[in-house]
Amino acid sequence: MEVVYVCEWEKRPKNNHCPSIPLVCAWSCRNLIAFTTDLKNEEDDKELSHMIHIIDTEHPWDVYSINSGHREVISCLEWDQSGSRLLSADGDGEIKCWAMKEHLVNSWESIQSSSVDGDPIVALSWLHNGVKLALHVEKSGSTNFGEKFSRVKFSPSLTLFGGKPMEGWLAVTVSGLVTVSLLKPNGALLSASESLCRLRGRVALADIAFTGGGNIVVAATDGSSSSPVQFYKVCVSVVNEKCRIDTELLPSLFMRCTTDPVRRDKYPAVTHLKFLTRENSEQVLLCASSQMGSIVECWSLRKEGLPVNNIFQHRSPVVGEKQPMILKWRILSATNDLDRVSAVALPKLPISISNTDLKVASDTKFCPGLGLALSFHDGSIQILHRLSLHTMGMFYGSSGSSQRVGDEPAIKRQRAGGPAVHFKALQFSWTSLALVGVDNHGKLHMIRVSPSMGQLLDMNTLLRHLLFLLEYCMVTGYDWWDVLLHVQPGMVHNLVEKLHEEYMRQNQALQQVLATRIVAVKASLCKLSSATAARANDFHAKLLLIAISSTLKSLLRPHVLNTPDKSPGDRLAEICTKNTDTDIDKVMINLKTEEFVLDGPPLQSLQQLIQWVGDFVLYLLANLPNQGSIVRPGFGFLRDGPSLGMLREMMVMIRIWGLLKPGCLPIYTATSDNQDSMSLLFRLLTKLWLCSRDESHPQEPDETLLDECCLLPSQLLVPSMDWLPINDGVITKIQSKHQLRLQFGKPYTLPGLNPNSQMEIFSRSPASQRMDNLRCLHMGICPTEESKACTRCGCVTMLRSPNKTNAMKQWEQRWIKNCLCGGLWRKIPNT
Repeated sequence: MEVVYVCEWEKRPKNNHCPSIPLVCAWSCRNLIAFTTDLKNEEDDKELSHMIHIIDTEHPWDVYSINSGHREVISCLEWDQSGSRLLSADGDGEIKCWAMKEHLVNSWESIQSSSVDGDPIVALSWLHNGVKLALHVEKSGSTNFGEKFSRVKFSPSLTLFGGKPMEGWLAVTVSGLVTVSLLKPNGALLSASESLCRLRGRVALADIAFTGGGNIVVAATDGSSSSPVQFYKVCVSVVNEKCRIDTELLPSLFMRCTTDPVRRDKYPAVTHLKFLTRENSEQVLLCASSQMGSIVECWSLRKEGLPVNNIFQHRSPVVGEKQPMILKWRILSATNDLDRVSAVALPKLPISISNTDLKVASDTKFCPGLGLALSFHDGSIQILHRLSLHTMGMFYGSSGSSQRVGDEPAIKRQRAGGPAVHFKALQFSWTSLALVGVDNHGKLHMIRVSPSMGQLLDMNTLLRHLLFLLEYCMVTGYDWWDVLLHVQPGMVHNLVEKLHEEYMRQNQALQQVLATRIVAVKASLCKLSSATAARANDFHAKLLLIAISSTLKSLLRPHVLNTPDKSPGDRLAEICTKNTDTDIDKVMINLKTEEFVLDGPPLQSLQQLIQWVGDFVLYLLANLPNQGSIVRPGFGFLRDGPSLGMLREMMVMIRIWGLLKPGCLPIYTATSDNQDSMSLLFRLLTKLWLCSRDESHPQEPDETLLDECCLLPSQLLVPSMDWLPINDGVITKIQSKHQLRLQFGKPYTLPGLNPNSQMEIFSRSPASQRMDNLRCLHMGICPTEESKACTRCGCVTMLRSPNKTNAMKQWEQRWIKNCLCGGLWRKIPNT
């Protein structure tokens, strides 16, 4: 483990924070982190700043601080399963739901709230949506994604008509109330509260888990280690438009340290109570502490046979009668005496813990999802095995180093006189390859966690582990930023190739679903190395090409309604694949041109997208003779048969539309007045496509094609394609072992990749034109329009639409929530 970056606030006066205030932190599946700090308001020395801070991990300095309006200290933060909404709860019983304003990660607003007046919230969770995956390490070598990541039968907490999961949240209060708020489809909120049991008592700590049958389990303790830890089953239903809550007492447990005569009074307080995973209510982690130290225990709920008294032993058994069974908590494991624990982080990766999966994980040294993290008051972190509680790895915060168990520390840690810097909140990423911690000075630390916990791995095994987790992110749609933390520049090429091989082994339906996602993953990987940076631009161009192609094809309508099963777009693709003629007009003859008849305004409004297609074809062909020099953007397309075929289809479509509305045609600057530019480009494009359409046996372009492409710059003015800007995030800057020191509110501007001749293609001079990468429009040298940029790829587009026509608005609506690559949008300041 090592610190990747530390982000701190501007220098503040001493004693500007309250050490007694607990901090909370939450990490979403979209790699957004929400956290609180214990800093005081500068105006009022007594008042705490009840702010929620939200960052995306790629631009940690770009913090968005919400003045939450909570009157008391914020006690809980919870992201929903999509990672786009956030719940916050406080010590006054108020719960607020936050959502992105205009789908921007640095702009949030409260959309709903509920309250249990004056009753502090101790546990909070969204209701379960019924989606649960299991990740099988045993099947990591399988060719089928469905075997590696299987869907587990799991019921939602509450369903609407037709089995659709109902959205809402559930909270537990200090006084022993459970409160539920349901979001109705019309936006209204349906709330109810109920006592956990008849004899209400104080609840100092609680946690919430879900069962496969749709029930909710709440664990609660009054904070004393000599009191029992109680468990309750909670059922939520809607009866006559009213929310109903039913509760039932389940078996409880006493911590083992209180029954041990040596430790009976050593650890008086329970400081942490957590279910090991949200979807497993049968395993719980407990931590009891004193001022000097802590002890951690892991318990499991088992079914056991009820012993029958001897009197009944000899009674003749009824046919089919079984021994009565009861549920009982049994201790799985416990640690020895530890330093005082300050925070606990549990893994989110849903790794299967069957015996075979655990054995394969142990043999291959695959550790993600198997370790839980404990941070201590001396600033260190230990990773323990989630079942055996054996130490898997150590991290010493003071020196920033880490080591494996059994290694002797190189330098004995010096204990400072004052309180040591330690983590008050700790969270794992969704693949367990990174940890984020907020320390007692309000600094945010990003820590890289090795997939083998520091054990030596050969390169092939490490690549296989990273590939397995990239595939998991691809299937689930989760962000893969934390996997990229472990990819060194030398691994990029192999990972891209292996990922493509695995993708090609999937069935056709799954390939269609993942078609754009895999291109986005490849683009992210290629940005990590200067040798493959040009390919990253190819992958982004491919995403734009796929999007434009599907948009233009969606405008086509069948001439008569009772047409066979193939759409006009499918027929166009089929005819263009079969017809290898280099004359564009001969290919047009075979098409039903009435299906291409559109009104003028939509065609004219899409001219900028059509122009991009025309420019891109010209750029590719003009650069075909240069392919032997340094790898330029566009090089990947020269061997990509499907993409060249897609360009060919669009050229035919544009040619037909040009007959109806000449104004929509791409504009070329030709040296000759009678030059048919589209016909020339289509002829050369077809020849290039014929060389690469058979992917198993690609051919080299012949000399005549290369000669004709050499002449293109003398016949047509070749455009300079505007590739995506160099990513301004941190991922390209943290391959080295040196941690970055960042400051909230101040952008980090050091160059990432080593500047060399290959990177000159992407460099921008201050006087260069800025592009709207989505609308393919020039915005000028100093744009005055507000803009937003993708957190993942850096794609820039205007925040407000300059277009009035429906066709262009339809294009813009596709990218209102996410970028082409699936990344989130953030508002960027005007240049």
